[in-house]
Amino acid sequence: MSSQTVFLTHLVLGYVPWLLFLGAYIWPRLNAMDHFDAQRAIAAVHSFRVIGLAFLLPGVVGSSLPAGFATFAAYGNLATGVLAMLALLAIRIRPLFWLLVLAFNLVGVVDIALDSYHAVQVNLPAVAGELGGMYAFLIIYMPLQMISHLTAFYLLARSQMDAVSSGVGDAAGS
Repeated sequence: MSSQTVFLTHLVLGYVPWLLFLGAYIWPRLNAMDHFDAQRAIAAVHSFRVIGLAFLLPGVVGSSLPAGFATFAAYGNLATGVLAMLALLAIRIRPLFWLLVLAFNLVGVVDIALDSYHAVQVNLPAVAGELGGMYAFLIIYMPLQMISHLTAFYLLARSQMDAVSSGVGDAAGS
């Protein structure tokens, strides 16, 4: 099997265990939490995205890792991680917390989408070995990131629908 095929197989199949884990363990707990606590848990997961800066570290990644991929991936992950940390720090200022939750999720999804685009542009699967230690980041952590962003958006939408149906106003701000 070619390294390109292995990389793409890992990337696609990386979603399967996280979706199974979400369904069996995470979703029941998130669903039982109030919206605020569920978003705090998701923000905590994303606060670790600052690790993405390692895409810029020689020795962690190979010297031939395309800069068009590495630089954007590093700074997109950094921005998402910092926004998630700011959300966690803003828990006492609810409107700011909710704004930062929305911000880190939007930035995070855009980051993953643009990283995927850049990966195709530079034919990343052909040089997957240059990812070095960051290979695991893409195969293990990136699927969790995308799944948790989508979960966060679902929970945000649901909290708004709950607020409308109960006639209470803004549930996210509570």
